[in-house]
Parts: sequence; C-alpha cells; structure tokens
Amino acid sequence: MGNTGPAELLAIWEAGLAHHGPGRALLLHRAARPETAADELLSLPVGEREADLYALRRALFGERMQIRAECGACGEAMEFDLDARDLGVRPGERDGPLRVEEGEWTIEFRLPTVADVEAAAQAAAEAGGRLGVGADSGVGADVDSGAYRDVGVGADSGAYGDVGVGADSGAYGTGGVGVDSGAYGDSGAYGDSASDSHRAEAEREPIATATATATATATATARARRALLARCIVSAHRSGRPIPADRLPAAELPEPVRRRLAEAAERADPAADVTLNVACPECGEATRAELDIASYLWAELDHWARDLLLDVHLLATAYGWSEPQILALSPLRRRYYLELCADG
Repeated sequence: MGNTGPAELLAIWEAGLAHHGPGRALLLHRAARPETAADELLSLPVGEREADLYALRRALFGERMQIRAECGACGEAMEFDLDARDLGVRPGERDGPLRVEEGEWTIEFRLPTVADVEAAAQAAAEAGGRLGVGADSGVGADVDSGAYRDVGVGADSGAYGDVGVGADSGAYGTGGVGVDSGAYGDSGAYGDSASDSHRAEAEREPIATATATATATATATARARRALLARCIVSAHRSGRPIPADRLPAAELPEPVRRRLAEAAERADPAADVTLNVACPECGEATRAELDIASYLWAELDHWARDLLLDVHLLATAYGWSEPQILALSPLRRRYYLELCADG
C-alpha cells in the first residue's frame, strides 16, 4: 500500500465524487495498489480486488466493521460487528481454467475479472436492461463493487446459476437481503477520528413499483449472466463434441451445470462474495446479507472526508492555518485543538 495520508485520501474522495460504483471501486483499488496500472487491476479476479480492499480498509479504519441489515422475515433492523481480519481470503494461484463435468456437459471456464463483470453489465444495459438501484449499488450505468454482485442487485438469479453465494444477487448465485451500509472501526490509521456510524437506508417503494423494478432487474441480470458466461467459458463439450464458446447460448446450459459452475467458482474465489447468514434477534429467522466492501469502504471514506473538511474549516477559522498545515497534524493533535476551540 502506498502513501495514504489525509491529503491523498481527500484527493481520492474528491475524484470519486465524479464517479459511481465502478469508478469509485477502481480509485479505491488504486489506493490499495498504487504501483499497479489500471488495466492490470481490471484484469484481476474479482476476489483479488476484494481482498485488496479489505486490506486497505483494515489499514485505514481498523479491524472492526459495524454492519446493519434488515431481517427479511419481520423487517427488524439488525446491527452487529464483524472482524475484518477474517475477510478477504485471496484466490489461490491456478495453472489453468476451472473444469466442471455434469451429465453430458464438460465446461472449462476462468474466474471472471473486474473487467468481465463490468462488460457484462454494460452489455445488459445496452440491451435495454437496468441493473442496480442508486449511485453506489449494482450496475447498468453503475457497476458496484463487491464480489459477483456486480451484475445485479435485488435480482433472483446469478450469472452462473440459480443457487449461490450472492446475497442481493450476483454473478454466481441468487440473493437475499443486502447490508445497508457500514460504519467506522475503532482502530487503524483513521479510526480514531471517524464517527461511530454511517448508515444509508433505502426508501421503501410501493408494492407495485417494487414488483415492476424487480421484474426489470431480473431480466437485466439474466442478460448480464449470459454475457458473462460468453466471456468466461474457455471450452464447452456436449457428449464429447466441442461447442464453440462464442456460439454457446447461456440458456442452453442446464440448471445443474450452472449450479456446478457457481459452486466451483465460489470454492476457487471465496473472497469474491462475502455472504453473511444473520439470525434475527426478534423473530429468530435467518437472513442472508452480502457485504459489498467497495461500497462499504466508499461510505466510510465519504463520511471521514466530510468530517475532516469540517475540522479544517473550524481550525482555519480559529487559527488562520492553511489546509495543508491542518492536514499535517496528527488526528490526536487536531482533536485537541478542536477541543480548545470549543472550550474557548
């Protein structure tokens, strides 16, 4: 990880305001790997990017992650802490493609890269679908970060199967309820100066609108799934006869084959989809919730930056210092000067 001081982080935040999901995820990834070119970052498996973002998050805001989710059964708001040290397992090195044999089918495929997921989402959007809702989730115009959820939020199918690992949906599986947003940890380079929590709650839609949106999103996700399959299948054989991958419609693959593909991808790239199984303290039902680290980390950075700029304003007003002078102070010294301003 390179130089991620306050000035550099503010520059990343400022640049990210002009972007949405995929652009912000790339900015954060470049902060985690400043020595790596953007094209190379886009060519990494999704789980590799997620692992880098978890490492960046631990360095900046500490190991504790505060999560909020809503129970899918009763709607109860649930809050809990996660230890970020347990998240972001990097995919292992592979000599060749993954191989799945199911019935008369033999499929070889590679793990989707960040560029694959964005391209698949774009293909679905150009075909008339819309993936995702909001500026920081899903795709269409936006490609959110987070594992295989990049190809759809709230849909009922994934790119490689109808069962799987994504909570809100995703490239490899079906979904449940997503994590609303995150909060700050209590350690790390900037944990002490961060707020206790930062949560963004989605507005509830009328039933008719929500149903129409879900239908459109499911259709768009199906398009994205087909596009992603076309990019990632290396070879396909049916009853021993080769089928050119570029002529293989995704719909032709039986559901058991797609399920096996989803399972193989999950095993090979576990960090690409971090899905939580949360028991509701109110009704006891379990809710699946996907942790989207890029959106979570961006929310933290956004809240931290706005708090820091307020500190700069207060100290500049009180002491006449410039922004570079204030940012050069440690968080502890800035806090002390702010306390003196409040006492005065």
